[in-house]
Amino acid sequence: MELQTKRLLLRPFTEDDAADLYDYARDPRVGPRAGWPVHESAEKSLEIIRKCFDAQYDFAIVEKASGKVIGSGGLVDRHRDWLPGKDDEIGYVLHPAYWGQGLVPEAMGAVLRLAFEELDLDHVWCGYFDGNEQSRRVQEKLGFQPWGEPQWVDVPLMGERRLEHFSLLRRSEWESRR
Repeated sequence: MELQTKRLLLRPFTEDDAADLYDYARDPRVGPRAGWPVHESAEKSLEIIRKCFDAQYDFAIVEKASGKVIGSGGLVDRHRDWLPGKDDEIGYVLHPAYWGQGLVPEAMGAVLRLAFEELDLDHVWCGYFDGNEQSRRVQEKLGFQPWGEPQWVDVPLMGERRLEHFSLLRRSEWESRR
C-alpha cells in the first residue's frame, strides 16, 4: 500500500532503503527520543528493516523530489482499552535535516485519512516521552488532545523508564477539522 501527499510518498520499506534509514537513525536526536537506540551501522538498519518494518501500515516516508527515505511512520497495532471502539496508535520519526518543514504533519495526515476513512477506526492514540516538545507540537497540529495523566512506562530497548504523555484524536474531531 502507498499513500501520497503533495511532497511525500509513504510506502513499505525495502532492503534498498537501509542506507537512507541509517542516515537518520544514526543521529542521536532521532531514535532515543522515540525509545530505540542509535543505529551503529547500515547493516543494523538493514536488520531493522527485515525484522521491524513488516507491519501492513509501517511506511517509509519518501521525499518525492529526491526519492530519499527521510523518515518512517504509520499505525502501530497497540490497542488501548481506555475507550470503547476500534483504535490504533500512530508513530513517526523524521531525519533532522527535514525538521521544521511540516513534513510529519503532512505524512501523518495521510495516515489519519487511512485510519478513519479506510480502516474505520473510532480513535487514534499517540504518545510522546517527556521533553519531546517537537512530537507534542506535531500531535497538536494534527488535532490530538491530551488524554489522561502521564504514566511511567518501561522503554525496553533503552533499558529505562520514562514518563509518557498520551493524546487522542477521535474520528468526529478529525472530521470536524477537514
